Amino acid sequence: MPSLAFADMLPLAADHVAWTRESFTRWFRSLEFDERIIVLSNREPVCHEFNGSDAPLAVRGGSGVVNAVEPLIRATSGVWVAAAGGSADRLVPLERDGLPVPSGAPEYRLRRVWLTPEEQQGYYAGCANEALWPLFHRAHVKPVFRSDDLSAYWSVNARFADAVCEEATNVASPTHAGTTGAPVVLVQDYHFALVPVMLRERLPRSTIVTFWHIPWVDWRTFQVCPWRDHLLEGLLGSDIIGFQTAADCHNFLETVARWGEVHVDREQGIVTYQRHRVRVREYAASVEWDPERERRTLPVWACRAAVRRALALPAHIRLGVGVDRLDYTKGIEEKFLAVERLFECFPDIAGRFAFVQLAQPTRGALPVYRDLRSRVRATADRINRRFGEGDYRPILLLEGNHGADEIDRYFRAADVCYVNSLHDGMNLVSKEFARARDDLRGVLVMSEFAGAARDLPGAVLVNPYDLDESARALAGALGMPEQSQRERMRQMRENVAEFSAHRWGARILADVIRLRQDDRHLGATQARMSAG
Repeated sequence: MPSLAFADMLPLAADHVAWTRESFTRWFRSLEFDERIIVLSNREPVCHEFNGSDAPLAVRGGSGVVNAVEPLIRATSGVWVAAAGGSADRLVPLERDGLPVPSGAPEYRLRRVWLTPEEQQGYYAGCANEALWPLFHRAHVKPVFRSDDLSAYWSVNARFADAVCEEATNVASPTHAGTTGAPVVLVQDYHFALVPVMLRERLPRSTIVTFWHIPWVDWRTFQVCPWRDHLLEGLLGSDIIGFQTAADCHNFLETVARWGEVHVDREQGIVTYQRHRVRVREYAASVEWDPERERRTLPVWACRAAVRRALALPAHIRLGVGVDRLDYTKGIEEKFLAVERLFECFPDIAGRFAFVQLAQPTRGALPVYRDLRSRVRATADRINRRFGEGDYRPILLLEGNHGADEIDRYFRAADVCYVNSLHDGMNLVSKEFARARDDLRGVLVMSEFAGAARDLPGAVLVNPYDLDESARALAGALGMPEQSQRERMRQMRENVAEFSAHRWGARILADVIRLRQDDRHLGATQARMSAG
């Protein structure tokens, strides 16, 4: 691998050229980087589901992690280690618990880890989503800490670390030949806080990058966690820890500084713990930018016609759209209340605006999610009874798993996209909406508490808890002149093009390369000093 100055690693970013799959691939190949890249996440990028026929249907995952990371793993021909989650995953022939993706023209290897229902309950439902998720999102849901859940989390983290170590030396990989034992491991999110230190012990020559997709809270909030020592010791096994925003980096550094015997260089963003240096960096996740996408997409007028036909909406009714998991952090209930307030404050809009919420079911076994679903449904029904008339319903709640093409149609058909996170790491829905609007029309109304709020200056920002402000923002969006829409959307699309998922991946890999060069230089210096 050639010795490169850091400034030379990202020429496209300096020139404000859109980072696409092609430009990233050219850049990556120019580095002659021959080590294996392994991604570790809970959610698999491709699952297999029953579809009424003998052959399982391959379904691409639509989570924020998948949208951000898959472009990188495709371009680098790496390995993705994830929990098997599809109903038909076990019917797909595997080699060493893995399979090439996509089939027929493989670009990377997917290694599946099989968890028992008991492991899923303790590690995923319990520790990850009843304890850590509410703790780090501050969405007024009390975290639940059970020692049995921590035990399951620990055990599952160890199993995933085993799988990564196996893949690090798997000579049978169809997509990559590097087997030097010095892989780059990209650990994704709060499901695997203990894995970095496990890998540090077993793969000491590896470079471990942990990316924390969700927010990191202030140190006072983190203090309530009875497992804080385990979490921080695990994370500090990383070489680089990435967060979505500068505020998250600040909170993490402050947390670590108040935690124990560590040295924190806040200016450089470096934590030294047990003689190991950890770099803390901001990497704002994004979506893939594809200049050819517009040619493969239905025209806006056709999307509008298809969506209105599917919803039985008359031509005079303006359309708002929201796309979220049915999660309490997404502010879906608050969205509906803001629409109700819109009709109360601007009665002339009632009867001329409909808001459709595409809601993906999630974590339905947990009581807090079942309660949320009941409240969201009841709120929609109440508002529809109050403001609906005949076949007109002002709120359309469409629950289910919606494919990327369907979501894109709704984005292109909408007058307004409404993102209302109560607290979010990034929220890529907002960037997907901007990417979809090549006609430069439509308005993004977005919570100021979504990480993407700082990346998309063309959005109309709201406090999701202020219903009056949200109602005024919706009214303003519906009445915004076409020229203002164009200026705002052009600004957002330029941002998404320049700071795409491929640039996100390039920044991480550039930091990895610089880190390895620094370590080699430090090792050579120490050797000379010892010899002297």
